[in-house]
Amino acid sequence: MLFNIITIFPEILDSYLNEGMIKRAIGKKIVRIKTHNLRDWTNDKHRSVDDSPYGGGAGMIMKAEPIYKALKQLKIKGRVKKAKIVLLSAKGKKWTQKMAREYSKLDEIIFVCGRYEGVDERVLNFVDEEISIGDYVLTGGELGAAVMIDSITRLLPGVLGNAESAISESHSKEGVLEYPQYTRPEVLKIGKKKYKVPEVLLSGDHKKIAEWRSKRSPST
Repeated sequence: MLFNIITIFPEILDSYLNEGMIKRAIGKKIVRIKTHNLRDWTNDKHRSVDDSPYGGGAGMIMKAEPIYKALKQLKIKGRVKKAKIVLLSAKGKKWTQKMAREYSKLDEIIFVCGRYEGVDERVLNFVDEEISIGDYVLTGGELGAAVMIDSITRLLPGVLGNAESAISESHSKEGVLEYPQYTRPEVLKIGKKKYKVPEVLLSGDHKKIAEWRSKRSPST
């Protein structure tokens, strides 16, 4: 899968995208990630990507023209069948695990990362979906793109060391969270207190363990 990120800060996600699971996925050639500097599609000496809003108001608005030119040059439409162009936006559809599974079946995604007070509304004519990662405001869409890339990549075949990790975790079933997990030591001693692993998990009785886990999987 190819992820394209259109941003005015093309190096802002380098440290995250070059570590851990995503780095391994890139090494295995399961995913590719390309960042594109939106300023490369401007036509003035200051490489301006924003301007003041019509009608007045605080802050600056990202211009539609550079974004359109970037999307046109990347030529996702008609070139790739299973592809989407996504605008990261605080007023977009909320990102979910269900959507991550749907997006994991795509071949290519372009992320348009907004900044400032938002983007010119006409950009919506050139994208497939407007997505938010939660009911709060960030300074830019780059973190949202990273969240989406992470949640999609881990669902791709061959990425996780154990494929079952993506089956039994939180949100693998809609509205269901993962059961409590424990590891060594069996008894955790903190000062005078002892915190023990539940006996059922030490029993070796897989049926009882499955029942215990099922009862303790909280719902959202």
